[in-house]
Amino acid sequence: MTEAASTDRVLPFQTERSHLRGRLVRLGPLLSHILGRHDYPDAVARLLGETALLAVALASNLKYDGVFTLQVKGDGPVGLIVVDVVCGLVPSDIGPAARTVRGVARFDRDAVAKMTADPHMLQMSLVGKGWLAFTVDQGPDTERYQGIVALRGKTLAECVQHYFLQSEQLATGITLAISNEIGLWNGTALLLQRLPTDSEPPGTAPGTTDEDDWRRAMVLMATLGAAEMLDPALADADLLWRLFHEDGVRVFDQNLLVPGCRCSRDKVSSTLRALDRTDVESLREDGMVKVTCEFCNTEYRFDDRELTLLYDA
Repeated sequence: MTEAASTDRVLPFQTERSHLRGRLVRLGPLLSHILGRHDYPDAVARLLGETALLAVALASNLKYDGVFTLQVKGDGPVGLIVVDVVCGLVPSDIGPAARTVRGVARFDRDAVAKMTADPHMLQMSLVGKGWLAFTVDQGPDTERYQGIVALRGKTLAECVQHYFLQSEQLATGITLAISNEIGLWNGTALLLQRLPTDSEPPGTAPGTTDEDDWRRAMVLMATLGAAEMLDPALADADLLWRLFHEDGVRVFDQNLLVPGCRCSRDKVSSTLRALDRTDVESLREDGMVKVTCEFCNTEYRFDDRELTLLYDA
């Protein structure tokens, strides 16, 4: 499958000499699908889009079948952002290696409009004070892992870097770019991490250290501009070669990504059945009980006959 045919993807790679590992994430139609399901202001859509890029990059580091969730919660106009990345639990037409992604943002529209009127507003001002949480759920027979850290940084990428430094003691560099042209979203993320090692990697130049290699890699990443990162004519391997050709770059099999929500009529039915029918009646509109998925905005409707069958079952 060509890169053009698999726009939504993540490419793992490793630099041979400097012993660094990374992920290059490219999202296009998937971002447009997630962000187009709701009427988000541009600033909110960009926050959710960047969270999706980060979640995909981070989830690709894990070898698991399950759900990776990245949550951003604060006391600002954008109170909550949630992105799920699911691997191995949902069948996909493009193969078992595909991962499904969904996301949602909760926000105060008037407060967002007021704050974004300031051209000097910092991105994370929309979220305010709060925390960043990573959750890995591999199913009912395993223990769920969660890491939480206070939001520290002017951007989402800086907040994630702070998490790894604070909680994982793992040097991490991240750069993001995202664009919107008439509702068609595109985003690229490059994540780089320094692998722990007790010895010098093969080919290490005399007199250099892991710290030297890491600083040089961060300088190289800083040279990437948004136009270069979002250029559809620049192949993934070529982008990585431009940055790290002196270190030697080894790329691995890419993972494909598709939008996918875990809601279903059966799940909604089970939720309604667990509630008192009197409470469910409060959801009635135009003679139907209506339930809308917060993530994908799909509406499920139940008439009197269906509700009777539901509660008599």
